[in-house]
Amino acid sequence: MQDRSTTRRQALRTAAAFTAASYSRVMGANDRINLALIGAGERGFGVLGTFLNTKQVELTAVADIYAPKIDRVQTKSPNAKGYSDHRKLLEQKNIDAVQIATPDHWHSGIAIDALNAGKDVYVEKPLTLTIEQGPPIVKAARINNRICQVGMQQRSGQHYLQAKREYFDTGKLGKITMARTWWHGNTYHLRKAPSEFQTKPSNLDWARFLGPLKWRDYDPQQYYNFRAYLDYGGGQVTDLFTHWIDVVHMFMGQDNPISASAAGGVYHYKDGRTAPDTINVLLQYPKEWTATFEATLAPGINGAAIEMCGTEGKLYITRQEFIYTPVGRNPQTVTVKSPRDQTIDHVENFLDCCRSRKLPNGDVQIGHRSAMASHLGNIAYVQKRTLHFDPDREEILPL
Repeated sequence: MQDRSTTRRQALRTAAAFTAASYSRVMGANDRINLALIGAGERGFGVLGTFLNTKQVELTAVADIYAPKIDRVQTKSPNAKGYSDHRKLLEQKNIDAVQIATPDHWHSGIAIDALNAGKDVYVEKPLTLTIEQGPPIVKAARINNRICQVGMQQRSGQHYLQAKREYFDTGKLGKITMARTWWHGNTYHLRKAPSEFQTKPSNLDWARFLGPLKWRDYDPQQYYNFRAYLDYGGGQVTDLFTHWIDVVHMFMGQDNPISASAAGGVYHYKDGRTAPDTINVLLQYPKEWTATFEATLAPGINGAAIEMCGTEGKLYITRQEFIYTPVGRNPQTVTVKSPRDQTIDHVENFLDCCRSRKLPNGDVQIGHRSAMASHLGNIAYVQKRTLHFDPDREEILPL
């Protein structure tokens, strides 16, 4: 078995080779990038607005399994061609980059199709539905010399990067022993399908929506609130914890959990969901620290944050600010506000990398490893046991 230093050296060599790789389309500084959107729901439509606001892209195509979503995008970009099948969209030769914002169970397949078609990819998190899906996406990005940015926007957030430089790169917090994360009261996981979806619309392709999943009859809740069902994603763990554990990985410079445990269940919302409405996850890392995640959909509590606990102080950070508190009596805290939405920074980093061919801040390998950590939490929850994990081989060890 290779040790971690050898694995890291190989990754660095791969990154260097990728950065130096040739690019088939040479863009000038003022060239617009031809973008396509696959998955035109709320997140896809919202991030598309961020792309268009940069004035660096031209939307050339859009794909979705529900025709009115395509219509809505075309009101903003009337020249974009509409498709119900992403494979037909990818046949367009003038597409440079693809934004993927489908339900989670489609992320890996569409990302690989797009990379193999020679497109750069911006894909929402989580990158994968299972741990095993990650390495093939990384491989597709590398062998095709494509940029693949995963939508973990904190990686590009200015106050996140400032916190990393000032408190983690310098060792100012001392030895970190625990990373606490939480996300309470996320109402998106409680969405109810409106009346127009109670009967399947004639222009909604349910079979295409299911894609690689086994057949089941149309269910308005499974379509409209897919995050409540483990067939389509990982519930709050992969939707929310993936963001936070990615920040922890960035701060710590480590992405290699060696054990996972979890507890939770559907304690209140008995509406047919299979993803827990309340969950606690505990990960252990080899350099003697743990990361925790807790989430509940109960309406009596809300908020989301990370707290890094060290021997010389702690750092509390959200998407709006960070607060540094040193140890000692009457400590003088430092508060820094976020200057803007991190998604703007992340989209701009992706577009910059489409031109420079440098690895993006949320590179596909990073996205795979952060999704992997979340998947371990869900597997521990489903199997109701503590998992022991080999992060180099990316294998759960036998009991």
